[in-house]
Amino acid sequence: MTIATTEGPLKRGAVQPGERALAPDLARGTMLLGIVLSNTAFHLWAARRGPSGWQPVDGSWLDHAVQFTMIMALDLRIYPLFAFLFGYGMMQLYLRQTAAGTDGRDAARILRRRSLWLIVIGLTHAALLMSGDIIGFYGVLSLILGVVFLRRGERALTWGIGIGIALILLVSAGPVVAALLRGELGTFGDAGAEPGFKAYAPDEENWLTAAGIRLETGLFVTFAAAPLTLVGGGYVLFLLGFRAARHRVLEEPGRHRTLLRLTAVLGIATGWLGALPAALAHTGVLRVPEDMQSESGALTVLRDVTGNSAGLGYVAAVTLFAQWWTTRRPRRGATAVAAVTAVGKRSLSCYLAHSLLFAPVLAAWGLGLGAHLGSATMALFALAVWLVTVAGAYALERAGRRGPAEVLLRRLMYGSRRA
Repeated sequence: MTIATTEGPLKRGAVQPGERALAPDLARGTMLLGIVLSNTAFHLWAARRGPSGWQPVDGSWLDHAVQFTMIMALDLRIYPLFAFLFGYGMMQLYLRQTAAGTDGRDAARILRRRSLWLIVIGLTHAALLMSGDIIGFYGVLSLILGVVFLRRGERALTWGIGIGIALILLVSAGPVVAALLRGELGTFGDAGAEPGFKAYAPDEENWLTAAGIRLETGLFVTFAAAPLTLVGGGYVLFLLGFRAARHRVLEEPGRHRTLLRLTAVLGIATGWLGALPAALAHTGVLRVPEDMQSESGALTVLRDVTGNSAGLGYVAAVTLFAQWWTTRRPRRGATAVAAVTAVGKRSLSCYLAHSLLFAPVLAAWGLGLGAHLGSATMALFALAVWLVTVAGAYALERAGRRGPAEVLLRRLMYGSRRA
């Protein structure tokens, strides 16, 4: 969605008034492939876990290659991308409403209603299918950050981003540096903690018992992890999305080409280098104490912190591709680009469809296929699931129909008449 501009003629490759920008939807569609791949690890509920408690450590060389790639490029790198796009889309919606003549307070009220319904949808999704849901999580963040920053100026956003970065360094990097100075870096973490995938209950054979565990995890993620994210500065990507939307970075990439190139190169390089030690340790190439590899260990902290840079880098890379593709003649691969973009336009529906196709087939309470797959075959299964949603979204696009979840959310936001 875009808004009209009164700043004069737009440059070649920019989105014209009334058009919908390609980059945000293309990024969302690509992001969902990353999410469905990164979520494969907890579905391998019978696999042997290492100190990290997340990625399996068994399998063939191909499985290890997939695990290495997941840790380097996807784990805790796709969700920052989602956070940025979520904030970008939220500010876009606000700007579109106010540009159409809606009072700023009324537009903010619509977005608050949207956030509340996202929390409801997220908790329902967690209880029924997937407790690692992020819809409710970002519903809480958007509710709070919308109240504090949505109608504030650039100065407030700059201060919020600066404080958030300082909090990330203090909360995440501070303890690691302190342990390093004390010579205790190898004991930083807890390799004996319960594996993280247990909170998703994929190995529970009784659906009701699994639903109870999932709901408990969903409530924690939504109402505890989200506020803790605010305290720890994890909201920075959200506010960067706010700011980028105000400057129409994704709609007018030609005006921001230098920024996008620097962000793509430095962001992806920082993210991958930050995850490299964890990936090498997981595959046994780098020998370090098990505590360092645990979910709270130093290598995991380094991987997670640098994931924010990778997320921004991915957004910038997709935007540069979108700008290049829209300005070239002839445009090759138009059908593929249109299909992935259709997924981005229906990202909520496709995200929920992933769980609908994953959980009943893979979980122990369903067909239990997750016990018989490895990291490589699970990645192929995830790719197939994503391609199914691509086909479905493209069919809806050709029919001129929105996704079912988007239709429902619009009705909840605006009421049946306006929707």
